[in-house]
Amino acid sequence: MSNTNNIIILVARILLAFMFIFAGFGKLTDPAGTAGMIAGAGMPGATLLTYLAGAFEFITGVCVLLGFQIRIVGWLLAAFCIFTGIVFHLPTVNVPDFPAAANGWINGLNFVNFLKNVTLAGAYIMLATNGPGVYSLDARRGVYAAA
Repeated sequence: MSNTNNIIILVARILLAFMFIFAGFGKLTDPAGTAGMIAGAGMPGATLLTYLAGAFEFITGVCVLLGFQIRIVGWLLAAFCIFTGIVFHLPTVNVPDFPAAANGWINGLNFVNFLKNVTLAGAYIMLATNGPGVYSLDARRGVYAAA
């Protein structure tokens, strides 16, 4: 693989890591909004699940950034994206006392988030199957056979 391709993979990893590092940090430092969404989906232990999701997102985001255990982390993040897309972004939202047009707009945005999750799952599967490139901890450790 050319050096240019390895640089592109590094840039892709940085971009893919940013969202989860940022989101995980947000859940860990201000869990209320996410806990409300989890409770609204009917799941028990919303605050605990928020902290677990935040830790998962933050840690896996750092792993993607560093290219560490990328084959495992890529599959975990793909599954996480599909799960959260189906559970939190695919169902119809109906906010009481909101006009129908506002609820329609919210549902449109929610569906865009579902599509984003599915798309990200594809990116993480590609990362898991193709590896993190030579500029990664996995390559330095000899786990990833760099060409």
